[in-house]
Amino acid sequence: MTLKHIRHTFKYSADHRVTAPMISWTLILVVLGVMSILVAVQAIIVDAFEDQIGLMVISLMGYLVFVCLTLTGIIWLVWRHTTGNRLRKIASSARKVASGDFGVQIPVNDQKKKQNEIDVLVNDFNMMVNDLNSNEMLKSDFISNASHEIKTPLSVIRSYTKALKDGVYPENEREDYLDTIIKATERLDKIVTDILRLSKLENQQISLGKQNYQLGEQLRKCSLVFLDKWQAKDLDFKIDVDDMVINSDYSLMEIVWNNLLSNAIKYANRGGNISVTSTIVDDTASISIHNSGDGMDETTRRRIFEKFYQGDTSHASDGNGLGLALVKKIMDLVGGKVSVTSTPGNGATFTIALKINAH
Repeated sequence: MTLKHIRHTFKYSADHRVTAPMISWTLILVVLGVMSILVAVQAIIVDAFEDQIGLMVISLMGYLVFVCLTLTGIIWLVWRHTTGNRLRKIASSARKVASGDFGVQIPVNDQKKKQNEIDVLVNDFNMMVNDLNSNEMLKSDFISNASHEIKTPLSVIRSYTKALKDGVYPENEREDYLDTIIKATERLDKIVTDILRLSKLENQQISLGKQNYQLGEQLRKCSLVFLDKWQAKDLDFKIDVDDMVINSDYSLMEIVWNNLLSNAIKYANRGGNISVTSTIVDDTASISIHNSGDGMDETTRRRIFEKFYQGDTSHASDGNGLGLALVKKIMDLVGGKVSVTSTPGNGATFTIALKINAH
């Protein structure tokens, strides 16, 4: 390895957060003071036995052994009560985390302005445990919410099927019972499909199949899929998008547009409007889907991309709260961005930003 490579390694491996040395100047001065005393004692011994060489050698050897043992003891005590104690705390906390306790936090001195390697290690450890704790809570919430979402249509299917079997229903409502069962099975199928899709995306089990295609054409096709739904709500649907070629995964982007359009129609007020527009700045295409309606408050905007979260519970039966989580995950996967702007009473606008990378 050349000197240039060594410098390069140190340059990029140094942590800029480390602003204090492991050994303080106070400790260095104490050590120098102790060594000065020991040297002075050695000089006294030499001076005392100047005419007795044999006795001087024996005394110096004994003194050297005493000095080595003393320095070893001092170094061990200093290390044990400074670095050693902190490392033992880290090791003990790591064992607790390994056993499943994600509430562990190692105390830090907030008054300390400069940090050494151990301080940085402690901060990173606490941050790691916080992230693990958050992931564990998200996992628990996911299981709880998924169980609830699956249980609801199953309860409908069970109760209505039992009514049909036992014959305890008005004869003129038999078709309505069957339609309700079919809708419940369709909702259950969508929940399971979305959960599997999200799981595959999170575990990166879906490989990107990027290709060049016309984004404007895809948006128009996806919009036509929802023709019956926007007409049923008497919505003024406008689409004005440029014809542009992008390089992305067609099928994944189709999921994005379908979810955003479905949401826009679901939350638009009857007789309101929906617009799909595009702008191109440099090499980035921005697609905005706006709907008129009640809009969202700050809390809802902040949580809108969480799994199973539904800010407006009045539409809970029309979805499962996984659509926007899928959108966010897909955008992360394809290298794009999704954002939302909304205020109460002014509808909402979801914007997708994609790099135009046609080859």
